[in-house]
Amino acid sequence: MTTGGDDPQIAAEASESDDETPVRLVFTLQHDLDKRLDRYLVDRVPTLSRTQIQRLIEERSVLVNGRLPKASTHLRKGDCVEAILPPPPSDETPADDIPLEILFEDDDLIVLNKQAGLIVHPARSHKRGTLVNALAWHFQHVSAGSLSTVGKEFARPGVVHRLDKWTTGVMVAAKSDTAHWRLAKQFERRTTGKRYLAIVHGQPEPEMDRIDLPLGKHHTIREMYAVRWDETGKPSQTIFRVRERYKDFSLVEVELLTGRTHQIRVHMSHLGWPLAGDDLYGGKHFSEADLGISKEATRMVLDRQALHASWLSFEHPLTPRPLGFTAPLPDDFRIVVRALRSRGYTTVDPKGCTLDLGLLGIPRS
Repeated sequence: MTTGGDDPQIAAEASESDDETPVRLVFTLQHDLDKRLDRYLVDRVPTLSRTQIQRLIEERSVLVNGRLPKASTHLRKGDCVEAILPPPPSDETPADDIPLEILFEDDDLIVLNKQAGLIVHPARSHKRGTLVNALAWHFQHVSAGSLSTVGKEFARPGVVHRLDKWTTGVMVAAKSDTAHWRLAKQFERRTTGKRYLAIVHGQPEPEMDRIDLPLGKHHTIREMYAVRWDETGKPSQTIFRVRERYKDFSLVEVELLTGRTHQIRVHMSHLGWPLAGDDLYGGKHFSEADLGISKEATRMVLDRQALHASWLSFEHPLTPRPLGFTAPLPDDFRIVVRALRSRGYTTVDPKGCTLDLGLLGIPRS
């Protein structure tokens, strides 16, 4: 097997090996990147985490200009980096028996209601137990077919779009390569329809507004994103519409015009209305005591962001017919809404709301 970098700034070589032996990579920097060695290798070898890269450096499996470096060694133009990596993972997706709620399936695509806590595809620290692993089992034991081969080399076969680990709701995955490319093009051109339901702290004003704030990686915290007005900020637009107001909280329908990582969570938090349960961005978890269900303050009802991808629409990739899917809310979300309503609420529903709360599992009395 031959591997190597494909960045135009780097000349890379790799030794021939089979699947059971380590891989030797040699990178020669063509430009002065002024970057730490461990961060550079994380960018070049995305299958390994920074911690794993640092361990390789400590174990003397990495050389810079023929010498043993530190993880903090800064690289310059002309430096030669040699790394001996562990054998690459198999490109076959292992199958895991994880229950899935299938909303629709045909020969070209599969639509499902993703549960909370499920990562979409294998990553550096999560090789098993993902949605992709669950779909592999589904196609082996439940229905015919398989995920598309697009993205297979990155352990992301069939993945057209993603939801955060703790965000629930409707997703589509591709079963054929043609379907994958055509669906991806719809997401890229923003011709898909995406509506979310969220519980937020406070009382958003006005009752409907468009948020237009650029987003990028947080300045210091790796897992967070933030509003960025510098060159790293990417255009991001969100429309929110208040559906119901409770004491200290609101139920909002959110329309995504772009699809940045953590977009809804960051936009709402930045304006002072963080999502309930989203402790990463200032939200508060709900226990049974908080909701008046019981006096058990340690028994959590909602310990994740209250965000649900409620509706997704797109054109079928192989036929011209439009498709739209509604994903019912999970139990924890519905329990919180019922508890908040019990304290009194007002209906708002400004122009442009499309979600049917009854179909989502929280009909109004």
